[in-house]
Amino acid sequence: MELEKVATPAYIVDEGKLENNLTILKKVIDRTGCKILLAQKCFSMFRVYPLIGQYISGCTASGLFEARLGYEEMKKENHVFSPAYKDEEFDEIVGYCDHIIFNSVAQLQKFRGRCKGKSIGLRINPECSTQGEHAIYDPCAPGSRLGVTVDKLSEGVLEGVDGLHFHTLCEQNSDDLETTLAAVEEKFGKYLYGMKWLNMGGGHHITRADYDVDRLVRLINHIKEKYDVQVYLEPGEAVALNAGYLKTTVLDIVENHGVTTLILDASAACHMPDVLEMPYRPPLKDSKEPGEKAYTYRLSSYTCLAGDIIGDYSFDGEIKIGDTLYFEDMAIYSMVKNNTFNGIGLPDIVLRKKDGECELVKRFGYEDFKSRLS
Repeated sequence: MELEKVATPAYIVDEGKLENNLTILKKVIDRTGCKILLAQKCFSMFRVYPLIGQYISGCTASGLFEARLGYEEMKKENHVFSPAYKDEEFDEIVGYCDHIIFNSVAQLQKFRGRCKGKSIGLRINPECSTQGEHAIYDPCAPGSRLGVTVDKLSEGVLEGVDGLHFHTLCEQNSDDLETTLAAVEEKFGKYLYGMKWLNMGGGHHITRADYDVDRLVRLINHIKEKYDVQVYLEPGEAVALNAGYLKTTVLDIVENHGVTTLILDASAACHMPDVLEMPYRPPLKDSKEPGEKAYTYRLSSYTCLAGDIIGDYSFDGEIKIGDTLYFEDMAIYSMVKNNTFNGIGLPDIVLRKKDGECELVKRFGYEDFKSRLS
């Protein structure tokens, strides 16, 4: 099937672009000996797990279902971190994962005896905020529930713990990692000497064009050599960054008080929730900022939510009903967060092969909507 024939709405993951990202990550692995894991909370299209597994070390989960998915579909290293584990799920999680990471001393003490043969880790909070505009994603903010602060640690607490974990970044460059690592070493360095591994979490935008990979390599090698630990990174976005699209069709055009709105069969609320949650304005192929080109439109959806607004964009030519638009960078935090609010159907999932052929991976229907309800 050709791209032009893909029905809308549809998430389209570009195999070639995905492989380009993976090649960059593999070079970091080769230069440092670190291990890189896919953070499934960002991208869980298991159809491409065999491809991803050819380049990186495995995946990481946030709970039972992701742990099982990684175990069944990636079949490589499988890590899990959760702010808290449910007692009735824990033994099953342990069966799927080789690294179990705890968020608090209480959780560590409660469950450590049920982790026989597994590598145990503890998440730390270096209390070093590097977030700017996205405070909702700052796990180092005062009062954060994520990670153990240094005042809660002692040698006895860490008995039997193999590694420390921190995750403080969100779509950031390696300069912010350097700042964070300085705080980690200052506060937790004495504990690192007794560890087998250090997991630096996610949020590393390694495959972004302006990312300083050389600095990242230097930082990883510094930690490895100083503390004799295996270093892990667990990016999600870097794996599938700019490797996907959301194809949509213009259903109607509405005029009101000088604003021309395109009604699409794609939705911010249903199909790309981060647009409203972060918030952010997703890139759109062949468009510019409002007013920069001849025709400016507001892009919205056919849900009944008045605030289901994607953003304002300008185009060289007039947009008409039936035209097709492509939102870019739609592989990440889309399929994993979408929903059927308002009875809106989920987009198809399509894999665009390197030869340009498009494979329909999954089509959703009424039963997918109904089965979530009662």
